[in-house]
Amino acid sequence: QVQLVESGGGLVQAGGSLRLSCAASGRPFSTYSMGWFRQAPGKEREFVASINWSGSNTRDADSVKGRFTISRDHANKAVYLQMSSLKPDDTAVYYCAAGGLGPRLDEYPYWGQGTQVTVSS
Repeated sequence: QVQLVESGGGLVQAGGSLRLSCAASGRPFSTYSMGWFRQAPGKEREFVASINWSGSNTRDADSVKGRFTISRDHANKAVYLQMSSLKPDDTAVYYCAAGGLGPRLDEYPYWGQGTQVTVSS
């Protein structure tokens, strides 16, 4: 089992930056890949970024490429999503997930509760 708790969401102006954190507990942190997803009102949950167990392999959705960076900290058992050049379209609830590396939701058996990110224009 893996427990995930996100933090760092909030309200930010367009063009600004925000860093999301996801604290993991349970299974040894180095044994699973992790990802970030987001869900905007009225839309399906979508893949944002993922990182493998060692941090050597990352993937990004086209919509965030060059603006968002995923990373992981083994000492603190956390994964981060650094978001820059934020746009109103980035407004969503952001979810941390564990156990997968690809863009499909069903690859990830473990999910956090989500953190709200709102980007004002």
